[in-house]
Amino acid sequence: MRGLAVVTVLLLAAAPATPQRHRFTINTETPEGQLLAQIGQEEDAAKKLALLEEFAAKFPKHEGIGWVYSQLVPAYAKAGQFDKALEAGDKVLGMDPGDLESAQAALQAAEGKKDPDAVLAWAPRVSELARKMAQSEKPKDEEEAEEWKRRVDFAKQLDTYTEYSLYAMMLQSTDLRKKIALGEMLQQRNPQSQYWPQVSGQLFTAYMQAGESQKGVALAEKTLEKEQTNEGMMLAVADSYRTQQKEPEKVYALCAKVMELAKSTPKPEGVPEAAWQQRQVQLSGRAQYISGVMHAFESKWKEADESLRAALPGIKDDQNMTAEALFYLGLANYRLGEAGDTDRIADAVHFNEQCAAIAGPYQARARTNLRAIRGKYRVK
Repeated sequence: MRGLAVVTVLLLAAAPATPQRHRFTINTETPEGQLLAQIGQEEDAAKKLALLEEFAAKFPKHEGIGWVYSQLVPAYAKAGQFDKALEAGDKVLGMDPGDLESAQAALQAAEGKKDPDAVLAWAPRVSELARKMAQSEKPKDEEEAEEWKRRVDFAKQLDTYTEYSLYAMMLQSTDLRKKIALGEMLQQRNPQSQYWPQVSGQLFTAYMQAGESQKGVALAEKTLEKEQTNEGMMLAVADSYRTQQKEPEKVYALCAKVMELAKSTPKPEGVPEAAWQQRQVQLSGRAQYISGVMHAFESKWKEADESLRAALPGIKDDQNMTAEALFYLGLANYRLGEAGDTDRIADAVHFNEQCAAIAGPYQARARTNLRAIRGKYRVK
């Protein structure tokens, strides 16, 4: 019995986080008992892993097999054999869904594998197990209640860890679809997550880059209800309202906020001054462009002229924006010229000439306007 007790203590010491799970009797006079004793005493990680594998292959029906698989999950992960770790995790949780430590080890193996699909599969699974434990009924027995409280506390921490896992993998992933899936999973699991503010910006960018602008704008609208610090989101919502020609006051307010942030936001450490200045010019330029076109839609020609002239340096690298800005500059200056400021006619010709030189949807319209202005005012 003394030898039996020593072996039992050694086995439990190998998994200090789960002392109340995987209790079983060891008979050191049997081959399986001797192998378990050897596992418990082995300190070399590689040799111990081999012994665990041997036991799982030889004695799959033994009452201690759950403990063996719970040891295999972190052992495989430590050895970089992540697929085997996940397979072992599947087996141990199939035997004991309440083994949260093994669930955590499996999720960490998915992270170690750097596989978004594995994290997408394991994070919600582990979260469900953790929440089930956290919502379990408190035992009446005092000793059991103390252990229950410890398990509940750990379950809540583990549930939060699953959120971190989704967030961290999203940052690492370069696949837009995987980024979107990870971000949406976190939003689904807990839209109040402490990681959501960082994830929402990443998810918005992924939506826009993937051509899912409708989802991106919807996410941006919801985010901006709480805070207005993300210039990209503000510009996306403002531009969406501009193209739909609705809520012009919101368009102007959002664009003004972007221009304010472009002026006031301090340069982050490590960012070259020239790159930061270029970013600020581009942000301000796009905000001025959106405001200017919105002014043109409202026939506010003076405001349109002022905004669009200011926009040109910041949008010069975007041919489509530049063409549209030049088209409405030509129109605004023509209207101002018609209203009595005749010097504006020359500007109207100049902007239409520039627009007509850019291939795209505004080219033909600019050429038509150019012919009409020259015919009416006899200017070259």
